[in-house]
This record gives sequence, structure tokens and C-alpha cells, in this order.
Amino acid sequence: MTAPPPPHSPAPATSPSVPSRTWAQRWHDLRIALRNVPRALALVWQAHRLGTLALLGLTIIAALLPAAQAWVAKLVVDAVLVAIQAGTDPLVGVQQVAPLLIVGFILITLAATIAQAFTLLEHMLNARLAHTINEALLTKAIALELRYFEDAEFYNKLQNARREADFRALAIVNNLFSMLQSTITLLSFSGILLLVSPLITLVLIGATLPAFLVQARYAGVYFRLLSNRAPEFRRMQYIEYLLTVDSTVKEIKLFGLGPSLFHTYQELFWQFYREDAALARRRSILSVLWGTLATASFYGAYAWVVWRTIAGDLTLGDLTLYLVVFQQTQSTFRSLLSGAGQLYEGALFLDNLFTYLAQEPQLPTAAQPRRVPRPLQHGIEFRAVSFYYPGATEWAVYNINLHIKAGETVALVGRNGAGKTTLIKLLARFYDPVEGQILLDGIDLREYDLDDLRRAVSVIFQDFVQYQAPLSDNIGYGQVERLDDDARIRHAAAQGGADAVAAALPQSYATLLGRWFAGGQELSGGQWQKVALARAFMREAEILVLDEPTAALDAEYEYELFTRFRQLTQDKTTLLISHRFSTVRMADRIVVLADQQIVEVGTHTELLAHEGHYARLFRLQAQGYS
Repeated sequence: MTAPPPPHSPAPATSPSVPSRTWAQRWHDLRIALRNVPRALALVWQAHRLGTLALLGLTIIAALLPAAQAWVAKLVVDAVLVAIQAGTDPLVGVQQVAPLLIVGFILITLAATIAQAFTLLEHMLNARLAHTINEALLTKAIALELRYFEDAEFYNKLQNARREADFRALAIVNNLFSMLQSTITLLSFSGILLLVSPLITLVLIGATLPAFLVQARYAGVYFRLLSNRAPEFRRMQYIEYLLTVDSTVKEIKLFGLGPSLFHTYQELFWQFYREDAALARRRSILSVLWGTLATASFYGAYAWVVWRTIAGDLTLGDLTLYLVVFQQTQSTFRSLLSGAGQLYEGALFLDNLFTYLAQEPQLPTAAQPRRVPRPLQHGIEFRAVSFYYPGATEWAVYNINLHIKAGETVALVGRNGAGKTTLIKLLARFYDPVEGQILLDGIDLREYDLDDLRRAVSVIFQDFVQYQAPLSDNIGYGQVERLDDDARIRHAAAQGGADAVAAALPQSYATLLGRWFAGGQELSGGQWQKVALARAFMREAEILVLDEPTAALDAEYEYELFTRFRQLTQDKTTLLISHRFSTVRMADRIVVLADQQIVEVGTHTELLAHEGHYARLFRLQAQGYS
């Protein structure tokens, strides 16, 4: 047997650390951020168009208010000074200044109203954006093939995509609008400052640049740090799952695993905390140091304006105006740069989301896909089929040649890992063979419409799902388009033996199953298996696949199922996978797999007479009952 080429060995897991980054890496990150900004805007626009437009309009209005408020304050101070110098009666002076005060009141009230409108719109956008992103994540998960869900790297991408995606997307939009507001405000302030001194304008603005560069540098470092932690974050989530879910908690408590698992959880948390704290400390210290420079530049400009006012070059109104403008110019520019830094960080994090969403199904589709013939005429043929899983170094099945006639029942027998379930995955076209072909009525599976092909196949897997849903839904999910067909559900239940389960439940088919939700009823393993069997029979399929269909059934019901098997599988091409030879004997033919290959084919009687693998396994199992 020839093994597939060995995959690249994965790098050993290491603890994330703060990397030193080259200018090329920083330029690469900047290009990623610039690429993702319009994508984030598209997400927000998709989530709530009217809300996005409203935010834009409010931003422009809010941007012009600070300069208007500062100018009104100057006019009030100058008017008061004139009234004092002219000895105007206080009441008359107040009347003269009153229009300006009313304008100031209107401006402040408008600013407060806009702030509340911002809060309301952000709340609405946040909820709708979170839904839009989750919708995209789930839609992509539905579209992707099984191969993705059997790959650890896929879950790392999903972990990174889900973390803070909605928060980051909304933050990008908020930062963009904030930057737009700051830019408009800054331009209005700059027009006033340039009348005083272009040099002062440059000093006030330039002093804020170093703090911005520090924030931008550490934004990239933080993004890389969190992205590299995806496997460890998933491990933490897995431990949370183990400690809190009913399907695992029994064994956790029995073996006393809780404290050990919790200790591992704590170790991971404190490792992340120490790394985050060290990064945050360095970021904060440098930001404070460079922030001090900005503050010094403000007070230098403050002293210069005071000197010019004392010298008589400026009025008290001018002094008031320039002091407000000085302070707000630097504050606004700092806000602009801070918004740019947060925009850069958020856009980097959103690259995880867009990387996940960029994954595409890899199964090729026919240009003109065929419909599956109903009923089948010739059956299924595996022709020299070989397959290995992505990243594997050994064949999962090798050189499989098998023809299953239409309407025939074939059992697959072999040890765990022999390739039985892999053949079912290939038949359902979760994967395509690496070598060879699988034919359905003489046509390669790849020529059929994928959805129609899967509608033609009904499978009960050994690890079937126990849906925390009503019994009727648990059965009806076998053919979801007939979920409301009560007669069909009851017929399938009778075929699988779930009608007896329904009779024992307080609300019959309407009874909620499982313990996750209030009022749910838990079933025994055998009862769940009857429900799963009913779900398989619910599907109006040409091909029926039963993977260990009687593993959890008692001997009495297994015998009942055996006696009805021909009736239940009438007009269906059936594959059975089982370790129980009482089940295997239901088949027309038995296929024995060993070492990923077919080693024997025949009826139960023929294989016993052959004295090969099957006979040996049969006698070993029979000894257990003697």
C-alpha cells in the first residue's frame, strides 16, 4: 500500500510573546487595515442604512458646534467688557447680551441632543451589526464542507473571527465618524488659530503626534498577540464546556477531573493576563511621557496669548476665544489621532473576520449538474477508490472496488479505523476520492447536483445528534421540508420504533427532549436511538445508511427490528455498519474491511464457510455469549 505524501509537520505550540516587527511587517499591517476599512463600512451599511446616514448627518452638525460655541463665548465676553467700560446699567447690559446667551443655550442644548441621538443610534447599530456578522458567520458555516470542521486550523480562524468582530466593526464606523467630526472641527479651529500665529498652530498639533505613533505601534503588537492565542483560547472554551454541560459533567465528577481542568483553565488565564498587563504598562508609560509634551506645548501657547493680551494686542474676548480654541484644538487633534489608532487596530482585528468569510467550498461542482435518478436502476459502484484525510500520512481507504446493486442491502464490517465510516462520507460526498470514482447509476457523483445527491441519502450516524427540541422536530429534521407533516412524522416514528417513545412521554410528540431547557424530558440511550432511526426513515431517500443502528437497543427490540428489516428497507439501497453480527445478518451481502482495504465479500453463510476474517470475528463475538 502506497502512503500519501507526508504533510508539513505543524510547528510546536509556544507561548505567545511580544514580537519585534520590521518596517515591512508594519507596512503589511497598514495595507491590511486600509483594505478592511471600506469592508467594515459595507457591513455597517448592510446592517442599518438609515442609521448610518443619520450618524453621518449628526457628525457634520456636531463638528461645527465647538467653533460656534467658542465664538459666541468671545462675543459675550467682549459685549460685557464694553458694557462695563461704558458704565451701562446692568439690566440694560443683560438685555444687550441676552440674544448671545440664547444662541449659546441653543448651541449647548443642540450638542446635548446630538450626544443622546448618537447613543441611541450606536445602540441600534450595535445590535443590528452583531446580528449581521453572526448571520455571515453562520451562513459561511452552512456553506463550508465537512473537511473544514475536521480541521483544527478552521476552529482557530473561527475563534479569531468571532472575537469582538461586531464590536470592532462598529468601533471602526464610530472612529471614522469621530475622525470626520474632529477633522471638520479642527479645520474650523485652524482658521481661527492661523489669525493668531501659524507657528503656534503647528506646535500645538505636532506635539500630539508622538503619542499617536506609540498607540499605533502597540495596536499592531496587540493584534498579533491575540491572533496567535486562538488555540489556547479555544482550549479555555473547551474546558468551560466540559465543566458545564450535562453530557460531560457525569464523567468529570466521577473521575474527579474538575479541579485539574479548572487549574489548567486558571493557568491559561493568568498567562494571558500577565502578557496583556506587561503590554498595557509599556503602552501607558510611553503614552503618558509623550502626552506630557503635548500638555507643555498647550501651556506654552497659553502663556504667549496671556502676554499678548496684557500687551494690549488682544481683547479679553480674544483671550477667551483663543484659550478655548487652543485647548480644544489640541484635544481635537489628539482625538483625531486616537481615532486613527483605534481605526487601525480595529481594522487589523477585522481581518480575522474577513479571512474566515473568504473561505470557500472546495468540492468542485458540475457546469450542468444532474438530478439523482429515482428510483435507482443500477446502484452504487466504488471503482478503485482511495482516500486520505487532509494532513494525514496514511490512507483512510485504499483501492476500494465494490458494486452495490439497486435495492440491495450490504453490511460493512471491520475493526475501528478500517475505513467503514470514511466510505459513507465519500458516498454522501463530504469528500471526494483522492483516486478513483464513485458512480451512482453509472454516473460519477461529481456530476450530480450536490443538494439533490444528499437528499437522496439518509444516514443515521453512530454519533447521531440528540436535538434539544420536541420529539416531532427530532424526527422531522430527517426531511426538514416536511417538518409540519404530522402524518409523515408518525409513520417514520412507527418505522423506527419511536412511536413507543412518544406514547410514554407526557405531551407525546410535542414533548421537549433533553435537559437544557425547562420542561425537557431526558431519554435513555435506547430511546434516543429509536428517535434517530425514525429520523433516518423520515427521509424519502433512495439510499439508506445505518451506522451501528442497534448499538443502544435492547435484545427484544433488536429482534423486532430484524424481523421487520426487509419491510423497512423495501425499495431502498441500504448500507449497514455494525459490530453486532445479529444486525449484520440482515444484509444480502457482507463486505469485510481490514487495513483500509476490502478483504472479503459474501453472505453470512459463505463467509463463515470461508474461514477468514469474518468467521474469526464472528466466533470471537459468539464466545462472549457462551
